[in-house]
Amino acid sequence: MTTTIVSGRVGDSATRPDGVLKVSGEFAFASDLWADDMLWGATLRSPYPRALIRGLDIGPALALPGVFAVLTHEDVPGENQYGLEHADQPVLAVDQVRYQGEPVAIVAAGHPETARRALAAIVVAYEEQEPVTDPEDALRDGSDLVHPGGNLVRHVRIRRGDPDAVAEVVVSGEYTVGMQDQAFLGPESGLAVPAEDGGVDLFIATQWLHADQRQVAAALGMPPEKVRLILSGVGGAFGAREDVSMQIHACMLALRTGKPIKMVYSREESFHGHVHRHPARLRYTHGAARDGRLVFVRAGIVLDGGAYASTSSAVCGNAATLGFGPYDVPNVAMDARAVYTNNPPCGAMRGFGAVQACFAYESQMDKLAAALDMDPVELRVRNAMSTGSVMPTGQVVTGQAPVAELLRRVRDMPAAPAPSALPGGSGNTTHGEGVRRGVGYAIGIKNVGFSEGFDDYATARVRLELVGGEPVATVYTAAAEVGQGLVTVESQIVRTELGIERVVLAPADTGVGSAGSSSASRQTYMTGGAVRAACLAIRDTLRRREAEGWAEPLSEPADETVQWRHRPTSPLDPETGQGDAHVQYAFAAHRATVDVDTELGIVHVAEIATAQDVGRAINPQAVEGQIHGGVMQGVGLAVMEEMRISGGRIQNPSFTDYLIPTIADAPVIRTDILELGDPDSPYGLRGVGEPPTVSSTAAVAAAIRAACGRALTHVPIGPAAIAGVEDEQG
Repeated sequence: MTTTIVSGRVGDSATRPDGVLKVSGEFAFASDLWADDMLWGATLRSPYPRALIRGLDIGPALALPGVFAVLTHEDVPGENQYGLEHADQPVLAVDQVRYQGEPVAIVAAGHPETARRALAAIVVAYEEQEPVTDPEDALRDGSDLVHPGGNLVRHVRIRRGDPDAVAEVVVSGEYTVGMQDQAFLGPESGLAVPAEDGGVDLFIATQWLHADQRQVAAALGMPPEKVRLILSGVGGAFGAREDVSMQIHACMLALRTGKPIKMVYSREESFHGHVHRHPARLRYTHGAARDGRLVFVRAGIVLDGGAYASTSSAVCGNAATLGFGPYDVPNVAMDARAVYTNNPPCGAMRGFGAVQACFAYESQMDKLAAALDMDPVELRVRNAMSTGSVMPTGQVVTGQAPVAELLRRVRDMPAAPAPSALPGGSGNTTHGEGVRRGVGYAIGIKNVGFSEGFDDYATARVRLELVGGEPVATVYTAAAEVGQGLVTVESQIVRTELGIERVVLAPADTGVGSAGSSSASRQTYMTGGAVRAACLAIRDTLRRREAEGWAEPLSEPADETVQWRHRPTSPLDPETGQGDAHVQYAFAAHRATVDVDTELGIVHVAEIATAQDVGRAINPQAVEGQIHGGVMQGVGLAVMEEMRISGGRIQNPSFTDYLIPTIADAPVIRTDILELGDPDSPYGLRGVGEPPTVSSTAAVAAAIRAACGRALTHVPIGPAAIAGVEDEQG
């Protein structure tokens, strides 16, 4: 449906049009979709992480009353391979499965319970094989191959400066990051409706309508214009909805049965049905002079990409290029690798490679500060990059880089008050006997937008006309509103540039050109830039009409479509990693205060103080909300969120066993928002959504270390590691 907004300009805390509906439970999410004569789709998934398929019998399922279709790989009309960056993933498995949960067959039935019974009736003969589960083992000569071309997805090599540089003080460490789930509250869901022209209309919760359209059309063997996607209510995303889940399956069933097909994943299926944050092993060596100046950083990063590529190449690129932190380092060496295994596929999640690297390099900065007997904030300030600094890739930082200022601001905020709650919460687990308070700091760097030469653009159409004598602007984009408040920002920009009150937002669909993905903290920058450019074109049209003597410049509608790009980036040199890889950098600093029962290993995160440069706060309240949300996902990774994988199998695919922070776990979050302005972006804005997650995890880990005195080289940090009764790496 269209949405009309009549309040708020750039810089105002404008009210979200979907806000009241969401908090009152009236908002329509994709799982609420319904159609007359609708059937239910369901997916049969492999129980094994690695197996050969020796036989497949769908006859018993087809024989069940109420079953309309059972489809296998033989029924895929077009290409049986898809993927966001590399088409390496089968729509339905052919002769083998590479991870637990891989789709093998799909069914359509008149009732969801009938569909489940049909799945159970399908007979699959598997020959189970030993899975490849350790990414470093997967890189060794003689390892079993997950894919015929080898187990290496990408190797990013960065070299700059003197490879033999020596330093007076040297510290080394090995760190690991567990697999985090995006844990969005609305599971994958959508409705596919066969169209009269032989195509299909797909109503879907996604992050990138046109990327989905491209992959679905190829699998269906149809031209893209016959596969129309319309954005439905999205119940959170955080990266996991960049990849195709049930889109192709629902469309195949709709075209086969001639009826609308609804698919909704259960929570357990959702854990198996989307990508996750890459687990990582990171080895770092930092060298510094006695005065604390960094001399060199040498690092190796291995990312477990799981069974299929997804966005592993780009995540690897980010981990490598951002993996030295926001510091001036004259001599660097980095080898980052993303690897295929038979673990669950991994891809985009908030922070996108920078989170894992930040935990390691900030842990190293604390270790280096201790070796130098130096204040950890002062060490960071002494090495902080600034405008004009040269990145490890050779790129000169042209925009604001207030790294030192952000650090000083969080350091100088008033200390957190005395504990109002103890670890253990209302269970009264502790009376404070072993409770110690710890304070830790971290700062992170994150790129904004797509990088390494990718043609990053967004399309927007704005139509201005008189309705009942009043000017009304209608905005058409394919940009996905995933909860970040983009629909509010679009209207604020239109009202600011055209000086009108009424703005109508048309539903996002593939009828307008691509807006790219709602990821990489890019949509306000990119689609906001496109909407602004379309409005400026309309203003030019109206001025021209006035100059031509029109009595009423709006006697005819003004309608402009703009495809807007940021300044170009370039690929990395494959040998040295040099190149202008990123369009914009964003920074956030955090100070975490925790109370830790050092005997029981229980943590209470009391406060997170954060300072972040947002360039320009288009909607200040929404900016603060993004910071709060990002901090909470960082806190979750620090102390509780981890998908436990054993032998390639997920051990905790439920919200009973996969823990995420609730309001009871939320610390006081104190924010200091800077608006220093970026010379190359619309309104000077800087991407907001990811930086709060990048360094909040590292800050909490540092605070826990300060409280308990242990190295704590793995996140999330569990009670046993704090109490010293198990290996810190889980």
